[in-house]
Amino acid sequence: MAQTRRSPKDTFITIYGRMPVLEVLQDDSLEVDKLLVADNARGESLDRILALARKRRIEVRDAPPHRVKLLAGNGKQDQGVLADVIAPRMRTLGEFTERIPRGVCRVLVLDGVTNPANVGMIIRTATAAGMAGVVLPHAGSPSIDPLVIKASAGVAFRASIIRCRTGADAAEELARSGFRIYGLSGSGDASLYDERIPDRAAFVLGNETSGLSAETGDWVGRWLSIPMAGGVESLNVASAAAVLSFDLVRRASAPAPATPAAPA
Repeated sequence: MAQTRRSPKDTFITIYGRMPVLEVLQDDSLEVDKLLVADNARGESLDRILALARKRRIEVRDAPPHRVKLLAGNGKQDQGVLADVIAPRMRTLGEFTERIPRGVCRVLVLDGVTNPANVGMIIRTATAAGMAGVVLPHAGSPSIDPLVIKASAGVAFRASIIRCRTGADAAEELARSGFRIYGLSGSGDASLYDERIPDRAAFVLGNETSGLSAETGDWVGRWLSIPMAGGVESLNVASAAAVLSFDLVRRASAPAPATPAAPA
């Protein structure tokens, strides 16, 4: 199969703003591909950024201020500088499905989750729980910006993030690759805690207000609910992701049932 050229959006995490860029440059474990600096930018903080870039031999490119704002995607907070940070575990959905890990492989799929804090917390939780990846579509999701990075406590730089066009595209391709597609809903057919989860499973998390898109919901094979008490109808989507992810951890670490002893 011919390989298509990967988009920069599927390779780099673009960080903008002087303090976020400075923090990235001070972390030697992060590989920075290049800096883009507005040609009218000045200031002591920028001097520190440029000095660190020279020390680390990172390419620095000058650009018109409007170009920096366009690439940052934020016209108010770029402060004339951005950095493209290489995300070593980021890949496209096609790359993921071509090399699906053997054995247990579970992923989260975000469908219309727009709050950057929730996205960052979900990435952090899924990584901590050992999920194989978080599918973050380009459509209907925030970019991996400083707000997402902060909410993930920096984990997003090293997380297994899978990029695709839409949540529905992800659900379709994962289903065709042998994954059971689950959706979470307060009115789900079965309790999460009672469901026997296959080794290949994808869990779709939707917008807290509108839920999953109809196109994505069409690919859900089973709807699960998280049991609630005290009249609580639902959890924040990041909290639901944490409950789900660590219930899977609990199952993996639970001791196997004892085999009854054979009659004497």
